[in-house]
Amino acid sequence: MRSGPTEAEHRLWQILRAKRLAGFKFKRQLAIDHYIVDFVCLQHRLIVEADGGHHSESSGDTRRDAYLRAQAFRVLRFWNNDIFNNEEGVLASILNALQAPLPARLRRASPPPLKGGGADWSDHA
Repeated sequence: MRSGPTEAEHRLWQILRAKRLAGFKFKRQLAIDHYIVDFVCLQHRLIVEADGGHHSESSGDTRRDAYLRAQAFRVLRFWNNDIFNNEEGVLASILNALQAPLPARLRRASPPPLKGGGADWSDHA
């Protein structure tokens, strides 16, 4: 976990925090097993990542996304450049994913293991 967000993460968080995006609740920098995700809406099992150039063709990101998908999450990745230059398109993509019905395998999924100990799942929904 980094000590501070990138400019793109900060911009996106200003839109996602406090249920500002159509009432959907997001958490920032949440540990899911041994990965830390940028943003997650646990109720809809949606992870949103803001990516800079160092993520280009990253095999680590491919493994990470596969693992998170196996834990019944959907993962959306946006280039930092798109967050600044196509904010409406990014937000439309996130809203579309949030409003789409969850596939049956995701509806039946158990809650993800969360780091931090002692937290009840209901505290994170």
